[in-house]
Amino acid sequence: MIRVPEVRLVGDNVEAGVYRTDEALHMAEQQGLDLVEISPNATPPVCRIIDYNKFLYDKKKKEKEMKAKAHKSEVKEIRFTPNTDDHDFDFKAKHAEKFLKDGNKVKTYVQFKGRAIMFKERGELILLKFADRLSEVGGLEGMPTMEGKRMIAIFAPKTAKKKDGSGKDKDKDREPREPRENREQPASRPVESKQPERKA
Repeated sequence: MIRVPEVRLVGDNVEAGVYRTDEALHMAEQQGLDLVEISPNATPPVCRIIDYNKFLYDKKKKEKEMKAKAHKSEVKEIRFTPNTDDHDFDFKAKHAEKFLKDGNKVKTYVQFKGRAIMFKERGELILLKFADRLSEVGGLEGMPTMEGKRMIAIFAPKTAKKKDGSGKDKDKDREPREPRENREQPASRPVESKQPERKA
């Protein structure tokens, strides 16, 4: 319910200006539409004569689109052991690639149990091999580090690089230069040939 004495009408279906509220309501009724406040804090409040249900639908649609765009990055975890085989490695690599493509970070770690802690080098090799596998979609935030009985590496998604317009492409915009052979050469002076003097 609009309780102010006058409103500012905007839109394609009315002549923009300030109207008494009862007059604006009457104009909306004549068009079979609703008088809707779009800027209630303005002085006077700004209104439009529109279909209120359609207005709500469009508003919810925009909010949904904005929410979808504001994707929150999550940290996904992937666990290895020093004895992870190739099949398990490939399976986990595919999951990690999907996580990174979706804009999420991936926290990978090698879990050492018991005497396996003696094979730290094996864990580091697994994580570096994993980094090489994910190089096209993600990069290491730092070298693998030990935390307790875990060796951890965190991967961040790669952002698409913009193509640099410099270099060869710039040459396309330059005007073609005239070949050196076709350029005007300065007129050469005739060389006077000296005849040898004859002795009488």
